[in-house]
Amino acid sequence: MRATTIKLEKQLLEELYRLMPENKSLSAFVKEILNREIIRSKLAESAIKYREFLSENKDEAEVELLWESADLTSNPTVESSSSRFPKNK
Repeated sequence: MRATTIKLEKQLLEELYRLMPENKSLSAFVKEILNREIIRSKLAESAIKYREFLSENKDEAEVELLWESADLTSNPTVESSSSRFPKNK
């Protein structure tokens, strides 16, 4: 692994130390923050791509609406799934 040194302003460093769990090193804490930000960014990009996908695929969007409106609190009834979902073309 390549080592990198990052210089931080005193105020930012103090804030990191204030937020850092006692059982973590500063290096480990900063890596954790950076990894979380990378994951957050990837998830945001994926959400945009998924919305684009739904706007281009109306059948998929309809199925998504069915899932969103599903009653998850009542006992399920026996119903053929083919009557609720559009057929694949």
